[in-house]
Amino acid sequence: MSQEQNFIETTPELTVAGDPRPWERLLDLLADGDPEALDAALSDLSSNDQALALSRMTEDQQSQILTMLSAVDAAEVISHLGETQAAAAIEALPIGEAAAILMELDSDVQADLLGDLDDEHAEAILSVLPASDAHIARLLSTYPDNTAGGMMKSEFLQFDDSLTAANLIETISDNVEKYRDLDVQYAYLSDRNGRLTGVLPMRDLLFARRGQCVSELMIKSPLSVPAALPLDKLIEMFETHHFLGVPVVDGDSKLIGVVHREAVNYEAARRVESDYLKSQGIVTEELRTMPLWDRARRRLSWLSINIVLNVGAASVIAGFQETLEKVIALAVFLPIISDMSGCSGNQAVAVSMRELSLGLVRPTEMMRVWLKELGIGLINGIALGILVAIVATIWNGNPYLGLVVGVALFANTIIAVSIGGTVPLLLKRWGFDPAVASGPLLTTVTDMCGFFLVLGIATLMISQLT
Repeated sequence: MSQEQNFIETTPELTVAGDPRPWERLLDLLADGDPEALDAALSDLSSNDQALALSRMTEDQQSQILTMLSAVDAAEVISHLGETQAAAAIEALPIGEAAAILMELDSDVQADLLGDLDDEHAEAILSVLPASDAHIARLLSTYPDNTAGGMMKSEFLQFDDSLTAANLIETISDNVEKYRDLDVQYAYLSDRNGRLTGVLPMRDLLFARRGQCVSELMIKSPLSVPAALPLDKLIEMFETHHFLGVPVVDGDSKLIGVVHREAVNYEAARRVESDYLKSQGIVTEELRTMPLWDRARRRLSWLSINIVLNVGAASVIAGFQETLEKVIALAVFLPIISDMSGCSGNQAVAVSMRELSLGLVRPTEMMRVWLKELGIGLINGIALGILVAIVATIWNGNPYLGLVVGVALFANTIIAVSIGGTVPLLLKRWGFDPAVASGPLLTTVTDMCGFFLVLGIATLMISQLT
């Protein structure tokens, strides 16, 4: 689901007034018990500094600050936090106060936060919310995050298409407070059964004759998307059409929400960040404010797997221990072969992951992808092999050493790009997350192959190397 309000820019903003420790001022105001001064101090901070300040506080201190503020102001602070921080802050509050704050957030943000809470806590908050709000929150939480239903908002202008322009303007005027915070560039029109029939630009409404029916002004048969439409298709749609938002309909063409461009952009950026973190072994979101042992356990589960994989690579070296003892110079080039091949393979992984996310390649097109990568591997393998061969020859004075490491790097580059290009597709086809498994699998295989090629070729040419 979308949480564009919660998105923290990757480039940090400068601290307001040059204060490098904004949390100290907030804690002083908390001790003074002055909610107005506390609210003013928070307002003076950028969204990044608000998140920084709260991250340096204990859960009790966070709860005290949120409790001291009004529900509206507390919701504003919550909206500037990352998802994990926001959920932790809400979970630490009494149920009634947590529900009051959630009521001030947009429906999509509500659903995101409730989805991050444990089921028991989320249900306790939902039981306190008004029935209509609880129903919407439950509905939105049923959709996966990366679908139109998971990113849509339930706050939008919807009216009967049988109204006249005068009726519609009067209705809006009578509900100014209700509609004040909504995106009012467009109104969505539906028939008596709630089925979407058109989109009405508010500009057209303002300049229409007052007795004219809005159905004559609306854009008929507007573009809409089903709630199950995945993120990739939404990205493609917003790249093709310059819409700020698109209505979301259910199976009966009934209007159930609006998905905004900002929400799609946010979710796309979050997926890129998530894929990168997974490739580095951070499978679930981690912040340094989390419990130490919990963070250590999460990382250790990944690192312990990598130990097992690396033992396989080390066993290759152990099998050629005699060759390595006779030609100790080979030890200098083993990490070079491993690192360069890994870099080539990671480039291929990145391209395959990108094409998979954009829908430009199918998991079944492994042969096509391999042939494309084979050409890159041949060209780059030759270039890199010649370079490392020249370096080895100049450094050691033995051209046969240059031949060994050059041929090994050439062959391993081809292997690396072949694995890097095709493994993400294979994992996707088997239902695994390619972002998690591609990295360690690629590293292990390229290390094993690289060590085997260098030491194996050297064993065959041992007489020329000694």
